[in-house]
Amino acid sequence: MLGASIGIFIILNLNNAIVFRFTNVVCESYNKSWVIWQNCRLKAVSRSKVILNMNASVFYPANSVKIHIKLFKKANGFKPWLMDRNIDACRFIKSRHDPIMRIIYGLFEDFTNVNHSCPYVGSQIVEGFYLRPEILNLPFPTGDYMLALRWYLGMSASPTTDTNVSFSFVEDLLKST
Repeated sequence: MLGASIGIFIILNLNNAIVFRFTNVVCESYNKSWVIWQNCRLKAVSRSKVILNMNASVFYPANSVKIHIKLFKKANGFKPWLMDRNIDACRFIKSRHDPIMRIIYGLFEDFTNVNHSCPYVGSQIVEGFYLRPEILNLPFPTGDYMLALRWYLGMSASPTTDTNVSFSFVEDLLKST
């Protein structure tokens, strides 16, 4: 029993040594007849906790939603890092087949109404979303990152909207002792 208590203490102590928070968000609609952003902003609620609120109005039923995902790491500007892939969001919501998207979706699924299958129409909301290191479950190098999501709604070959979310991940193991 003592070993389990020590293990839990170490995990809790390590989570206190991690700073995982948003630093910027940019939402851009390229086809305002399909999507308009009502809200896309960050709000600092404490020194280490920043929440993200987003609200997009989708005017026509989107029976097909494709997402081009890129992850960038800051090093003399943002450079491509680790991930560049296309996801069929409608298929993902039905089967949760993609492991990378499962990690991304797992971070924000408790804060959104985007949890049903296609079609998507009306307000698509992410509210009060904050980053939780205990959900990430991946070794992640300390640094500043940007997750760029380019959305293609309907059968359009041109992008409908972009969401670029920047975040900082800092693991300071000296603080855990």
